[in-house]
Amino acid sequence: QVQLVESGGGLVQPGGSLRLSCAASGSIFWINAMGWYRQAPGKQRELVASITSGGTTNYAESVKGRFTISRDNAKNTVYLQMNTLKPEDTAVYYCNARIKHILGDVYDYWGQGTQVTVPS
Repeated sequence: QVQLVESGGGLVQPGGSLRLSCAASGSIFWINAMGWYRQAPGKQRELVASITSGGTTNYAESVKGRFTISRDNAKNTVYLQMNTLKPEDTAVYYCNARIKHILGDVYDYWGQGTQVTVPS
């Protein structure tokens, strides 16, 4: 079994910053890509940012220049530094990890979600 535990969400004023963390634990042989998604009320879940095991990153256009994704492979942890937050960033943020188990099977896992609220 694998668990992804997120932390760092909360309420922040426009222009403020938050840092999300997500730690993976359990039966892990290797973690391929890790990423952050978000889902606002009434909207579909969307990719915010992703990072490969080698450090290649990808960002949604709406967060480029404001958000930075990073990971610590030794700790199986991914981070999302969010700066210059806007009301439209308000959503539940979910961590995702594509994990390879020791027998070679690969699965996507999700965290429980953490609320980020930026009031208008």
